[in-house]
Amino acid sequence: MQNDQILVMNRSWLPIAVTTVKRGMSLVFRGHARVVDEESYQIHTWESWLSQHAEPKTPADDNEAGFIQTVSLKIRLPRVITLGHFNGVPSQQLAYSRRALFRRDNYQCQYCGCQPGVKQLTIDHVMPRSRGGPTDWLNCVIACVRCNVRKSNRTPEECGQPLKRKPFKPNWLDGFKNPDGSLPDVWAKFVKH
Repeated sequence: MQNDQILVMNRSWLPIAVTTVKRGMSLVFRGHARVVDEESYQIHTWESWLSQHAEPKTPADDNEAGFIQTVSLKIRLPRVITLGHFNGVPSQQLAYSRRALFRRDNYQCQYCGCQPGVKQLTIDHVMPRSRGGPTDWLNCVIACVRCNVRKSNRTPEECGQPLKRKPFKPNWLDGFKNPDGSLPDVWAKFVKH
């Protein structure tokens, strides 16, 4: 359940964010959002969602994907919610963040191409900060610890480590995609490509 995410739409059904199950369910439970049934487009409160999408839990149901497990219930995991009061227009730019940068670079070192895991990856400034390089989409890439240490306070050309791919500013729709670049099937009808 930790890796599952929920698409958040504003009151006009424009996608505005992706959030965790915990945060999304908290919004629904407190009445700030409603669940959208992605098949029928029906809007549900917490109570109506439980009445239609919860069933008694059996021992065989433990750790079943796509469900929230309680002591006695198995509740279908909502994939899309809509906020009840916020009707702001989403920004057409994806905000720079560590998580978004890792997703843009597919959790892969942009110098050697390895994927050692998040704990062994760092953010590298192509033009080092000590030389005036900014912290933004066009100057930052993901690098493994080994390559980042080897590069040190030099540019890729100075240390003989060419980039696999030039850094770029992703489209705001990229914020809704999986790390592999695909859009979850459930969200496709709510997010215009």
